[in-house]
Amino acid sequence: MTGPPLDLRPSAAAQTPLDNPFSLGVASGDPSPDGFVLWTRLAQLPLDDDGLGGMGQGVRRVEWQVATDARFRRVVRSGVSRTGPEQGHSIHLEPSGLEPDRDHFYRFRLDRHLSPVGRTRTAPRSTSVPSALSVAFASCAQWEHGWFTAYRRMAEDEPDLVLHLGDYLYEYDPGFEPARSGNVRSHEGPETVTLADYRRRHAQYKTDPDLQLLHATAPWVAVFDDHELTDNWAADRPGPSTAPGRFDDRRTAALRAYWENMPLRRSAYPQGPELKAHRRFGWGRLATFHMLDTRQYRDQQACGDGMGTCEETWEPTRSILGEEQEAWIADGLRTSTATWDVLGQQVPMGRLELSPLEIDRLSMDSWDGYPACRDRVLASMREATNPVVLTGDVHDAFATEVWADHEDPDSVAAPELICTSITSNGDGEDSPDGSYRWGRTNPQVQFWNDLRGYVALRFTAEELRADYRSLPYVRVPGAPAFTRASFAVEAGSPRLHQVG
Repeated sequence: MTGPPLDLRPSAAAQTPLDNPFSLGVASGDPSPDGFVLWTRLAQLPLDDDGLGGMGQGVRRVEWQVATDARFRRVVRSGVSRTGPEQGHSIHLEPSGLEPDRDHFYRFRLDRHLSPVGRTRTAPRSTSVPSALSVAFASCAQWEHGWFTAYRRMAEDEPDLVLHLGDYLYEYDPGFEPARSGNVRSHEGPETVTLADYRRRHAQYKTDPDLQLLHATAPWVAVFDDHELTDNWAADRPGPSTAPGRFDDRRTAALRAYWENMPLRRSAYPQGPELKAHRRFGWGRLATFHMLDTRQYRDQQACGDGMGTCEETWEPTRSILGEEQEAWIADGLRTSTATWDVLGQQVPMGRLELSPLEIDRLSMDSWDGYPACRDRVLASMREATNPVVLTGDVHDAFATEVWADHEDPDSVAAPELICTSITSNGDGEDSPDGSYRWGRTNPQVQFWNDLRGYVALRFTAEELRADYRSLPYVRVPGAPAFTRASFAVEAGSPRLHQVG
């Protein structure tokens, strides 16, 4: 993606922090060949107790423009949208009929206030064959544990597309789970339970300038994991650490606030306690992205959600996706004509032993807790030409492979690229040689690192390259990013190769 550097300062008349309705920035997402989603949320006082950002009960009329240049000399779409308290004062626009595979710029106006300018991009035509696609993906940003510098470094890479794979925010009480390197800032308000709570927590995260910059730099495709609601939840059941109360009401509030605060299509608006998050989009014939939902339809975690297997783990009907989503991904992989089929999802898919000595010491919150479902999805992945799994959740970076048979290194089904966290756990520990501390029980793992950061990808018709971008610290802002390791996957082979 090319273009002038973004200026995040509103360009309207002089403002004070109390009267800027665009304090949460702008965003775009879910690109198609002729359009995308444009988002903003009005908030003069982002942390107001009622969750309405100081905007009250009134309905407001917001103007918007889309242009093909950053100075808005060539405006190609414009209009007016209304929003009010029922939408949390958020706006979700879906301009269409735009030229494919090109940069666009957008902005909003409310009265005399002009929003920051955002840059986004339409996807290529479905029949085209782009020469390359750059993608950055990340997960797990705990506000208290560090500064969101990694988001700024991602923006500086100017990717065509950003994937966020979950834990965009954390629901905890202030100080509930301190970082190893100490908390550097504090959550406002109690553990999120009500709609107002979740709206305020989203607003607090959105005030971060590094996050705002990344949202304004490229279109996002986001899926949630557990902390957007509560730790380790599964379908209609809360996780073990969830505060008491009606879980359906809390789930309804959390998913509604998530929709209000992310660049999601209007068709994704939650129906009660359910938000359809799994979806598919293409980047010409170069790549198809299959975004999975491993939370809403899963069976309850086995064995009391512990770290180890039991008889329940191996039941053949258990699923982390649910029957309907399993059929959906099977059909998508079977009919795909893309060079690369990318599964964007939340928790580790490949087997990952959690002990250097014990066998079957596995997390029941990951695909290891649903081995029969994994086998069915791996069978479907054999229908795809070049399947790739992208994963978040675990706060460490891994370059690994999904083996159909954990005892057979020749049974590689797909590479799995796992990003570390943006901040969660605080400052990490570097492992320059990339050796995994439990490599004896995990021969499929080729690289591991405990620093914070993200993964930068480049897709071409010939190969996928993955650069593991690391930050030496997050306890103070401004850390540099460096590439700790790089891997390549050649088209036609599922194996990872370290390069560079």
